[in-house]
Amino acid sequence: MSVINETQHAPPTERIVEERGRWITNWQPENQDFWEGPGRPVARRNLIWSVFCEFLGFAVWQLWSVTVVFLPAAGFDLTSAQQFLLVSLPPLVGAAMRIPYSFMVAMIGGRNWTVISALLLLIPTVAMAVALANPETPIWALYLIAATAGFGGGNFASSMANITFFYPAKEKGAALGVNAAGGNLGVAAAQLAVPIVVSLFAFGHFGPSLPVAGVMWIPLILLAAWGAWKYMHNLTNASNDVKGTLAALRERHLWIIAVIYIGTFGSFMGFGSVFPTLISIQFPGFSSFQVLGAALSLAFLGPLVGSLARPYGGQLADRVGGARITAVSFLAMAAVTAVVVVTLDWGSFWLYLGLFLTLFTLTGVANGSSYRMIPLVFRLSVPEGDRVGHERKASAALGFIGAIGAFGGFAIPQILNASNEATGSFDTAFWCFAGAYVGFALLTWAVYMRPGTVFASARV
Repeated sequence: MSVINETQHAPPTERIVEERGRWITNWQPENQDFWEGPGRPVARRNLIWSVFCEFLGFAVWQLWSVTVVFLPAAGFDLTSAQQFLLVSLPPLVGAAMRIPYSFMVAMIGGRNWTVISALLLLIPTVAMAVALANPETPIWALYLIAATAGFGGGNFASSMANITFFYPAKEKGAALGVNAAGGNLGVAAAQLAVPIVVSLFAFGHFGPSLPVAGVMWIPLILLAAWGAWKYMHNLTNASNDVKGTLAALRERHLWIIAVIYIGTFGSFMGFGSVFPTLISIQFPGFSSFQVLGAALSLAFLGPLVGSLARPYGGQLADRVGGARITAVSFLAMAAVTAVVVVTLDWGSFWLYLGLFLTLFTLTGVANGSSYRMIPLVFRLSVPEGDRVGHERKASAALGFIGAIGAFGGFAIPQILNASNEATGSFDTAFWCFAGAYVGFALLTWAVYMRPGTVFASARV
């Protein structure tokens, strides 16, 4: 047994007791003296490395969204439907992986699982580097490798589950907001960095050097795994709440908010996955720009503004109510998607880009506001005498809502592809999205804003 930065004779509130394997046995963030003493610096250090690992997880999760645009020019003979499926598989698998990932922190420790989950990212990156070196790679192999990129999507659930144990209740929201936003930025980073790097490594002779799209992340993944192993901690008081999980699954509000989250986070992931492909199809001349010999795609701007907007959505929810911000965001998203259809024939790329940046911003705001609704909704809907309690149910619900919402990342590219296959355009898909956003807004209003309900009175 060892003690971090203190002597073993110091009072429990002034020291952290650490056992072999970096297990902290006396973590007590709700104790003010402990938190303001040794607690906060340790929590911050764990948050920093958690954000870095989750950032890489999101980057790997979205690798295929930007890389698929280069495949035809590199000799890969793919149909439009095959390209859309390649960008859809990582969100699908990532959504499914979020559920088991959320339990791993309590099973083997937050630090231990962060190291493992980071190293798992080597599978999709190394496999991508090998597969993209040969244009004769069969499509089934590309599908399988794209599916493994979903490991990165699971990182969000385990990272959020881990960090929530480190912070006191009054600071959980801010810490989780930083963790989520930092991870979301990985989408923008991948879509910005991959085109630049693959074009710079082409040396002007052989076209894009696609294997580099996977190789470039390997040193960062190894650094993240080393940093998590060296600086993060496991907490002995972090445990899976099986009873709370089973009770949460019986709560109808888990499923209602999960549907709403499909419209918010699902839209962010879905459009993030497909935006580079949409630009390459509808505005091929603007698919990339040459800057000092490097290819630059503006598709990264969408996930960037969406990620940066997420914390503001949470702040607005605290001020005027999460349901109100979410509903207004949905109505605005419906209007923007309708305008996309109406103005597409104008052939203006810059208008198209501006509309999508607005849409991404709205998804980010709605992500933050809808996620902030969860604790308050469960506090108001769970009776005081409930044996499990609203806090345990809300905590368990967070992982499931995040997993279900991520399935929107698979649905949006597939709906767009179905529209294109059936009608030769994406118009039908966008009209469907607009109608769905109106439906999400009505659902939010009917359940959480309708006058006379307890949720409306509390300004959920």
